Amino acid sequence: MRQTLPRVPKDRIAVLIGAKGQTRRDLQAAAGCKTIQIHSDTGDVDVEWGEPGSYDPVKAFKLPDVIKAVGRGMAPRRAIQLLQDDWFFEMVDLRDHVGKRSNQQRRIRARIIGTEGKIRKLIEQHTDTEISIYNSTVVLVGEENGLMIARQAIEMLASGSEHGTVIKFLEKERRRIRLESRSIDYIEEKTDDTPSGEFVDLVPGLAAVAERRNRRLKAHQVDPEDEEAVSKVMDLAEDEVVDWEEE
Repeated sequence: MRQTLPRVPKDRIAVLIGAKGQTRRDLQAAAGCKTIQIHSDTGDVDVEWGEPGSYDPVKAFKLPDVIKAVGRGMAPRRAIQLLQDDWFFEMVDLRDHVGKRSNQQRRIRARIIGTEGKIRKLIEQHTDTEISIYNSTVVLVGEENGLMIARQAIEMLASGSEHGTVIKFLEKERRRIRLESRSIDYIEEKTDDTPSGEFVDLVPGLAAVAERRNRRLKAHQVDPEDEEAVSKVMDLAEDEVVDWEEE
């Protein structure tokens, strides 16, 4: 089966091919395809797959995103991680926020990168994502939760939010994810409320208290239409008395 992949910009063709074609071969091996053909004149990319069942269809579905990420400035060794099942691709177009003015695009790119790349690195570290900025686009790859947070941070910066506001947002989201990862995702249902024999022996009178508690709980579950059941509940046990007095 032949598949046509996204066209690569001319200044990224050599990066996709690699020294002596090594990057192209690495992509072929990682994706499990037969061949990847890269047309050096046009940037067109075609891939040849084997017979159905001889390759992973998920990788075939994700390979266009790998090519697109490399074409948009991401290093191949980073983009190739998209072939993992739990890694995904996002792209933010800065023109959606500042229009086609090149000076405004440069300003937003500088805000996203930060001094010596600190802001971009901070977003990557807080969200476990990989970020590449190329012309008017920002490419992000990573796991789903972190990817959504990273995209929101990029869009906040592109819309004019201050660096401090974005950093606070990232720290808040990282704390939230950590708390969620520590939460108990199941509830164990107890089938017997009676204390174990060993524990009962350690606390004198605990067995009697537990028995009275169970009787009270059972009383709340009696069907009022069942006269026999109501009568049994009304009978006092040897350790129960009713005290009353008139005011």
